[in-house]
Amino acid sequence: MEDTCELDLVYVTERIIAVNFASSSEEQTFCSNLKEVAQMLKSKHGDSYLLLNLSEKRHDISKLHSKVLDFGWPDLHTPALEKICSVCKAMDTWLNADPHNVVVLHNKGNRGRMGVVIAAYMHYSNISASADQALDRFAMKRFYEDKVIPVGQPSQKRYVHYFSGLLSGTIKMNNKPLFLHHVIMHGIPNFESKGGCRPFLKIYQAMQPVYTSGIYNVQGDSQTSICITIEPGLLLKGDILLKCYHKKFRNPTRDVIFRVQFHTCAIHDLAIVFNKEDLDDAFKDERFPEYGKVEFVFSYGPEKIQGMEHLENGPSVSVDYNTSDPLIRWDSYENFNMRHEDSLEGKAKEEASPPTAPSSHRKVTLLTTAGELIGW
Repeated sequence: MEDTCELDLVYVTERIIAVNFASSSEEQTFCSNLKEVAQMLKSKHGDSYLLLNLSEKRHDISKLHSKVLDFGWPDLHTPALEKICSVCKAMDTWLNADPHNVVVLHNKGNRGRMGVVIAAYMHYSNISASADQALDRFAMKRFYEDKVIPVGQPSQKRYVHYFSGLLSGTIKMNNKPLFLHHVIMHGIPNFESKGGCRPFLKIYQAMQPVYTSGIYNVQGDSQTSICITIEPGLLLKGDILLKCYHKKFRNPTRDVIFRVQFHTCAIHDLAIVFNKEDLDDAFKDERFPEYGKVEFVFSYGPEKIQGMEHLENGPSVSVDYNTSDPLIRWDSYENFNMRHEDSLEGKAKEEASPPTAPSSHRKVTLLTTAGELIGW
């Protein structure tokens, strides 16, 4: 269906159905469409479908569908690597339990969430490489390329690459502790009318805030780069989200300059660089220079790295360390599943356990190995 439609229902394969609602859908329209979809699925597939909800939990979804698993995560973000493992295992278990079983992926918002799951399962199902699944993998690939890549975020693509590399063995695991010391922004974004920006960082580990920097004041022409230093180094492990905000001047609001998600198991260099096309939000923001990039400097210990004096900022950069401002402290993820409460009465049902069924031993072994390596 066209992008302007509020409801997009696609049979990606004969047994994988993608149901996507526009984030702009009004509540009344969404609820009405949700009921229509439930009736259609019931009439066509009876009780043989399992719905995987990739968005916020909602009571009405559980009331309308008999088998629901909630795997939701914030829109425009990527899920934890272990959650990708869990989704693929739940899909594979259900599809292998009965040849009539189908999986329904439900999403309200950007189709990037749908794309992560489809692409991950495409790589996962490729392990068995049976001839009868070749058309399914082709269909998943076409759906991903046609429907998702144009709207996906760089971090979502990065995590699909991680998952594929873990399954195939092309990505070797890094089990060493990583301490983040410096975040260097090369190229100053223009978020103020006279140029420059007032950036500050928030770092999340497993979606929990672990660090907030001071607010840096950078004039447009005075600096070609800015370095935010963390001393002692910040220990990072697992799924990491780093958000760089711009605090508006004389205005109690903030803008996202860039966002980036990565998993430490896939980091093998003590200095990594994300170019503009690798940064969520920034990759299509004209205020972020085309040549702009962000460099992360790690070490294997918390002690200050010697020989980094050249990274110090010039005298024109001032820093405000007053991070008690609610605008700076505000955590945008703690109430993720509480923001979209629907009007139906009753409390949310407890999360169901994935149905058990025999599955390909080779696939389970590889997936379990990948999951264990990342702490799943």
